[in-house]
Amino acid sequence: MTVRVRFAPSPTGMFHVGGARSALQNWIFAKQQGGVFVLRIEDTDAARNRPEWTEGILSALDWIGIARGSYEGPYFQSSYAGEHRAAAQRLYEGGRAYYCDCTREDVQARTGPQQRGYDGFCRDRGLEPGEGRALRFRTPDEGETVVVDLVRGEPTFENKLIEDFVIARGDGSPVFLLANVVDDMSMGITHVIRAEEHLPNTPKQQLLWDALGVKPPVWAHVPVVVNEKRQKLSKRRDKVALEAYRDEGYLADAMRNYLMLLGWAPSGDREIVPWSVIEEEFRLDEVNPSPAFFDEKKLRAFNGDYIRALPVADFVEACRPWLTGTGTIVPPPWQPDEFDPAAFAAVAPLAQTRIAVLSEIVPNVDFLFLADPLIDEAAWAKAMKEGAADLLDAAIVAFEALESWDAESLKATLEAVGAERGLKLGKAQAPVRVAVTGRTVGLPLFESLEVLGRDRTLTRLRAARVRLV
Repeated sequence: MTVRVRFAPSPTGMFHVGGARSALQNWIFAKQQGGVFVLRIEDTDAARNRPEWTEGILSALDWIGIARGSYEGPYFQSSYAGEHRAAAQRLYEGGRAYYCDCTREDVQARTGPQQRGYDGFCRDRGLEPGEGRALRFRTPDEGETVVVDLVRGEPTFENKLIEDFVIARGDGSPVFLLANVVDDMSMGITHVIRAEEHLPNTPKQQLLWDALGVKPPVWAHVPVVVNEKRQKLSKRRDKVALEAYRDEGYLADAMRNYLMLLGWAPSGDREIVPWSVIEEEFRLDEVNPSPAFFDEKKLRAFNGDYIRALPVADFVEACRPWLTGTGTIVPPPWQPDEFDPAAFAAVAPLAQTRIAVLSEIVPNVDFLFLADPLIDEAAWAKAMKEGAADLLDAAIVAFEALESWDAESLKATLEAVGAERGLKLGKAQAPVRVAVTGRTVGLPLFESLEVLGRDRTLTRLRAARVRLV
């Protein structure tokens, strides 16, 4: 038997990091088993679906390494509406489902404190199909449904506690529970690997598989992803869109490594490991069923480690979209013709050790490509205190006289200027840094001045001196 797994997102919003985690787990499991990964877009919610969300799913999967053309699909659930209706009709004709004309208010009025939900009022009324009549599955009164789960063991559900649930609405359209089961049957899905939040639906779906005469898949419900307050990640409350992390400058390798640690860990005392190791070592039965904490701070640190591990040439290339404003990236504050690739290449090794996400490259190097630095007024007020004017005057004179414009000479010169005024280098360089870069923190100052050049450095120092008058 060929293993077939599926990832079945709905195109109703940005791509959730929890969905990305599930996609990767399905992807790895299929590869380990020599199986097939199927992408199915569950697009039956016509009021909320938008084509751009579908493209967003495909591009997000591309980014984390599940590339178009390497999987089966995408299939669209809406294309299988006929099969969904046919399955509903089979269940009705086989006596496994019945029509119900109860309104929501009727059901609520008959629901008591010990009631499992719908009370089966229409079970034996023999209603025929009709407008406004929903089709309900006839849940067995006795016995129990055992869900064999690779992550959670064998959760067991008493059938008497499962209500006669709706499988088709009053307009005849099948609901998610039935459509999902029929699609999995049609596509030959053997293993369903999905988030824990779907577990309550699983006994109902397993009953549908049994009623339709097909062996259920192997289930694996991976842990829910939560925030620092141990609340399930919410699109309304938390930063959950994979695209947002991508556009901020997280590396795909770092993101997918981190996502795979949500509920699982590689061997040994390590977390940052090559993807090949994750593909080899990941086991569904080793996934921890407890909620998995999505820690943005930890992810940021992860990403910084990945950035620092890049060869410098790869780092330069990775930064290019933020430096040139290509794709969906916010354009930098300089014009395209102001960007100097050689200047950036010269400071890239310095910047690489100081940023955690690629978007941070812009404020670190903008002083190189703007005609005038972007002055941080708080930084200016902090650095340009009493004595700053005198120090800038002396620095200008000393820098003008330098024979060799290199970092070592610049440092020694400013160190001497500061010493003459009883200042250590850290204090002496603060007014110079703000005058030239606009900020109190950034890349190493003297290497930055070397790349910026004598003329531009002196022009900025003189402009700062004028501003202090």
